[in-house]
Amino acid sequence: MTATAPAARSAERRPPGPLRRAAGALHRRPRLRLALLLTAPLLWLAVLYLGSLSVLFVSAFWTTDSFTSAVVRVWSADNFHALVTTPVYRQVIVRSVGVALAVTVLCAVIAFPLAFYTARVARPRWRPLLVVAILTPLWASYLVKVYAWRLILSQGGLADWMLRPFGLSGPGFGLPATVLTLTYLWLPYMVLPLHTALRQLPDGLLDASADLGSRPGRTFRSVVLPLVLPSLAAGSVFTFSLSLGDYISVQIVGGKTQLIGNLVYSDIELNLPMAAALGTVPVVVIVLYLLAIRRTGALSSL
Repeated sequence: MTATAPAARSAERRPPGPLRRAAGALHRRPRLRLALLLTAPLLWLAVLYLGSLSVLFVSAFWTTDSFTSAVVRVWSADNFHALVTTPVYRQVIVRSVGVALAVTVLCAVIAFPLAFYTARVARPRWRPLLVVAILTPLWASYLVKVYAWRLILSQGGLADWMLRPFGLSGPGFGLPATVLTLTYLWLPYMVLPLHTALRQLPDGLLDASADLGSRPGRTFRSVVLPLVLPSLAAGSVFTFSLSLGDYISVQIVGGKTQLIGNLVYSDIELNLPMAAALGTVPVVVIVLYLLAIRRTGALSSL
């Protein structure tokens, strides 16, 4: 005991190493600790994400040599002027926004009863399995799912086989096929936030509404919908933005339909500044969409 006591006291008097001093300094300065933790992700966001968007916006003001198709770094607003004045570009932009809105509405209409069943009606032991079943399509490859829908919608495919007894035929390839395919692809992104919101809905509110004599429709409009509206808007952010920027599905099942993504893909080799100008359109539309739904509290539900 007498031999080990001086050694223990000397170890206590030994000055802390640089690692312990740094840890102590960070412990005493929580703001510095937070800044160090956020430096790497903020640099990633600022340099790679916002930086690439800035380069995209800047290159939209350049022009292209009509003979060599080389990019000429001469500042001009001709590309944006062409987007506004050329009827083809206007039609494609309106069509793309319309497709994104149609997919969002269809996803909401399909997802709400599905989420209500999984959250409020199904037995508790089946609810996790139902959620997993809804998420299962997300585990499959994007191209596999789109080509599966191409087979379903093709002439003589599953859609024709199911509608033939009623004297009808499938939609074939075109704008309706694009909307159906995108609705299938992005439906889970609408179901999940609605399922979470409905699971958190207090049972007492529904019982109180029924005790006061409200019918199911009135209960839905006055009680359920206002409480799940932020989650519904949060899901619409995913369905709207993903549909607006998609360009593969329309190439596979869209037939001759052209959306913004197709034009960007076709112009990126021949007219890069024009493709950049087209690429800024979805960014602006999505920013305006986010500003429009910000008041619903949807951004806090993402």
